[in-house]
Amino acid sequence: MEPAIEVENLAHAYPGKPPVQAVMDVNMVAAEGEFVSLVGSSGCGKSTLLKVLAGLIRPTSGHASVDGQDATQSIGVAAYMPQGGVLLPWLRALANATLGATIAGVGRKEATSHARELFERFGLGGFESAWPSELSGGMQQRVALLRTFLTPRSTILLDEPFGALDAITRREMHAWLQDVWANERRTVLFVTHDVEEALTLSDRVYVMSKRPGTLVAEFRSPFPRPRGREIQTSPEFATLKGQLLDALEAASS
Repeated sequence: MEPAIEVENLAHAYPGKPPVQAVMDVNMVAAEGEFVSLVGSSGCGKSTLLKVLAGLIRPTSGHASVDGQDATQSIGVAAYMPQGGVLLPWLRALANATLGATIAGVGRKEATSHARELFERFGLGGFESAWPSELSGGMQQRVALLRTFLTPRSTILLDEPFGALDAITRREMHAWLQDVWANERRTVLFVTHDVEEALTLSDRVYVMSKRPGTLVAEFRSPFPRPRGREIQTSPEFATLKGQLLDALEAASS
């Protein structure tokens, strides 16, 4: 398969006195249709890497491409959900959900129709006309996730999309995300602090070191799909989880 995401010798330092070196010598590849996760301690540069791929940060050095396009020179080559979701307070929930699609050129009527079809599945039925301030934190997160998936891009960048959700809704969204991914086979790069979440959802998991972040380990998640909570109690899952936690602890020390 052709690579959907390619990162070569990437480094970025935020200006300051002294500058803050966020990431250094990052090299990674994600194939078309692959689900890849990044795990690492807080502040290690995971979000910085996603912002580079989203075209929001021009790196200090190195190269990054998404679907064959230079991500360091273009904005919007991937669908991107930032940490926390970030809804526009002057737009109602339905308008927030369709924003990415309409900016990308989808007709408003088509985008609205598609969004309405998915509101119930995202646990948002009946809140189409709500203002962001009228939604709980978890509901705002779900609107932002819906907005991302409605954006017509082959590659999706998700920065802790389930962080504000309760355990039951989170499990439901895991099942939904796997179903969508299996049917559409879009490439996903997923940032999470949850090792079980990463192993449940991903084909591969990268471990990032503490700042300046670089990728120090890679694990393949071999479990058959679809993956429900039952795999998390299997001996094989427990063994791989332990190995990943050991690598994460070593990378953070």
